[in-house]
Amino acid sequence: MTKARILSYSERPFRDRQEAGRLLAGELAEYRGQGAVVLGIPRGGIVVARQLAIALDAELDIVLARKLRTPGYAELAMGSVAEDGRVFLNESVVRSLEIDDAHIQAERTQQLAEIKRRNEMFRLVRPKIPLTGRTVIVADDGVATGATTQAALWAVRLEHPRKLVAALPVGPEDTITKLAKDVDEMICLRAPPSFSAVGQFYLQFYPVDDEEVLEILKNTQHRGEVKVEE
Repeated sequence: MTKARILSYSERPFRDRQEAGRLLAGELAEYRGQGAVVLGIPRGGIVVARQLAIALDAELDIVLARKLRTPGYAELAMGSVAEDGRVFLNESVVRSLEIDDAHIQAERTQQLAEIKRRNEMFRLVRPKIPLTGRTVIVADDGVATGATTQAALWAVRLEHPRKLVAALPVGPEDTITKLAKDVDEMICLRAPPSFSAVGQFYLQFYPVDDEEVLEILKNTQHRGEVKVEE
């Protein structure tokens, strides 16, 4: 089990996702120039991931995994489906709630449809980077229940990275501790004791749309090199 590295329990908000990404990068400086891949969880996570990729001279990509929602408990992940269709199941949840194969397959089909939609947009500008044998850093702008992040981590594990790191600006301590079990290293900048939503810890927390994700993927080159606009 990986122990979560929580740097602060402060409730002080970040200015925006860019600041959160830069602060995270400062705590992950050991990975600079080490050939890491930074994966942002769309949509807000890609803004944080971009800052990490630039600062660490790393490759930038997105993770298109989707959580498989548990029947009757939508925020509880019974597993995840990866971009290539492979499924990771949380066997303890499946057994304890007696979820049958029909429910699992129906949910897989629904989530794969959303992955396909995003794939058709995003992979035109950023082909998927193979993760086998790589150091992979998964970033988001924060977590509440952590179900979506957990699904992404499970899916990345299926690709056999050399090391899997989760980098999060903010989240409740119990969620961070739970997610730490699925990674080799967990870093969270702030775990405020009073937590209701990720957005309360940002002064600017605007919705990130598909167009912004596309622009980031277009304008951030591999190894953190940023295109200069003419």
